[in-house]
Amino acid sequence: MAGINFTINTEGEIALSAATAKTVLQLVAASNHRVRVRSFGVFFDGVSPTAEPAVVRLLRQTTAGTMSSATPVKLGTESETLQTTSQKNATSEPTAGDVLRRIEVHTQSGYVEIFPPGAEIMVPGGGRLGIEVTSPAAVNCIAHIDAEE
Repeated sequence: MAGINFTINTEGEIALSAATAKTVLQLVAASNHRVRVRSFGVFFDGVSPTAEPAVVRLLRQTTAGTMSSATPVKLGTESETLQTTSQKNATSEPTAGDVLRRIEVHTQSGYVEIFPPGAEIMVPGGGRLGIEVTSPAAVNCIAHIDAEE
């Protein structure tokens, strides 16, 4: 690891259909190049205070699915090129692997988890980490993952 901090995000709102799981963001580590995930977050624009919460899963994914590319952004001024890539807004879902987090988030709010030093999630070279959301109602969401390579 070279210590390059970066973020990936959905680059705008992702529309969720009611009761349908959707990967809104996926981090893809370069081959033979692991990534340390420092935090992730997801936020919604729901309007109903009585709505059921959305289920958010942070999971390792074993396939790419079909998605649009998203551009990782360096948080510093390092001159090295990021090797990590990312995707957003799945139209064909990737295959889910290990579920690392499963939380419920009200669709009028959001959630951020910051991993303490030494407890960050490691994505191995060539591995994938996705944020998948299932909302009981049609809402929009945005998401981000902050990491280091």
